[in-house]
Amino acid sequence: MADLGNDPGTITGVWLAKVFGATAGAGVSLIYLLPKSRREAASRFATGLSCGLIFGGPTGLWLTERLGLGGQLSGAETILAGSAAASLSAWWVLGVLSRVAGRYGRISR
Repeated sequence: MADLGNDPGTITGVWLAKVFGATAGAGVSLIYLLPKSRREAASRFATGLSCGLIFGGPTGLWLTERLGLGGQLSGAETILAGSAAASLSAWWVLGVLSRVAGRYGRISR
């Protein structure tokens, strides 16, 4: 596992990797499925950005373990990939949950 340490330069690099990864993932999610309105685009981008920033580190570590890339990627690359993956998948997971809730959440009369 990558040693991120407490060095201020390393912490800045970690945050930059998270921001770039989350922004890239949110942007790609908007391109894959075009939003119907500006409001939807803004909410999807904000959702992707926040999920990428919050879950980028753990997602990157999980991906490197699942793909067997443990010693081959640097800490910044792991976080960048994890933030992009978390950001990209956030809206898709919420969309699936919304459809399941819409289908099975209705009360029969």
